[in-house]
Amino acid sequence: MIDLGCAALPAPEPWLTRSVQGALEALPPYAHTHGDYPAGLPALREMLAERYTARGIPTMPEQIMVTTGAMGAIDAICHLFAGRGERIAVESPSYANILQLMREAGARLVPVAMAEGLAGWDMDRWRQVLRDAAPRLAYVVADFHNPTGALAGEDQRRQLVDAARSAGTVLVVDETMSELSLEPDLAMPRPVCGFRTRRSTVITIGSASKAFWAGMRIGWVRAAPDVIRSLVAARAYADLGTPVLEQLAVNWLLNTGGWEAAVDVRRQQARENRDALVAAVRRELPGWEFEVPRGGLTLWVRTGGLSGSRLAEVGERVGVRVPSGPRFGVDGAFEGYVRLPFTVSGAVAEEAAVRLAAAARLVDTGAGAGAEVAHPFVA
Repeated sequence: MIDLGCAALPAPEPWLTRSVQGALEALPPYAHTHGDYPAGLPALREMLAERYTARGIPTMPEQIMVTTGAMGAIDAICHLFAGRGERIAVESPSYANILQLMREAGARLVPVAMAEGLAGWDMDRWRQVLRDAAPRLAYVVADFHNPTGALAGEDQRRQLVDAARSAGTVLVVDETMSELSLEPDLAMPRPVCGFRTRRSTVITIGSASKAFWAGMRIGWVRAAPDVIRSLVAARAYADLGTPVLEQLAVNWLLNTGGWEAAVDVRRQQARENRDALVAAVRRELPGWEFEVPRGGLTLWVRTGGLSGSRLAEVGERVGVRVPSGPRFGVDGAFEGYVRLPFTVSGAVAEEAAVRLAAAARLVDTGAGAGAEVAHPFVA
């Protein structure tokens, strides 16, 4: 089975091994404590604050909370700000796992349609939805959006912050893909939180899972100190804190230059995989349409009128796992799409496209009709 369900790459060695070894060396002093750090290890909070400051966003450690992955961060934010029945504005399409997390938290999702291709955020639509629906939260992935790969420009970012402020909406910005620029000449825009004013609330989410390794379950929140204090207090009833050893590993990476070296490896892998998958899909499925993103880990593909759900079902039978478009939408949207992460390379990417083409032929002729299959986890 070729698994295109997870937008995640294998660990970048030797950096994973070195970071764990560094963490073990740093562990003894912490072993003599209770090991309970609800806001995160002070050393890691300080390092993350310094990194935001270096990006032009002055940040204190008191503005950082370390979480168990980005999902842990979003879960804490939803529980603090959006009780059952509260509205949350989300991009349409958006990240499948976050949409499901919000549904299970009892939120009422308000979709805001993305513009076609890589144009990204239609600000007229955002202003209208935020004004009319007055959602408690708005969740956006402005950096190499999952699944489309779009990158918000500075003017879009400024307008998002302004629209959220005018509506009294807390803007939650997911930066987990922000370091995965795949074009050396691409100038990245300022972080969305850089456009925050005193009357707006912008909460930024980061993570080691996409830029480094999905198995490194370390995320973080950057927000105003009072928001961080509330999040820390609220998490006492959830996970209490984040594993110390993994925090030490990330801190080692950030302190030694290992993070930058590992992310460089990541970018090279993702760039080569993207180019291989794009070429293979264009060759085997010339009727499928997509735009090639300049970063991130995913292609958002229009399937030439075929059902994405049927393609996912039949793909399981022919040996390729791919998530269907509706998993990234609200109320059954995007039936004519699939998401293809560029996480496989070379001959494997070519074989994945061959199997997808076989699934497409079966769906097109109706020969793939059969029992439903369970949807696997999407990352």
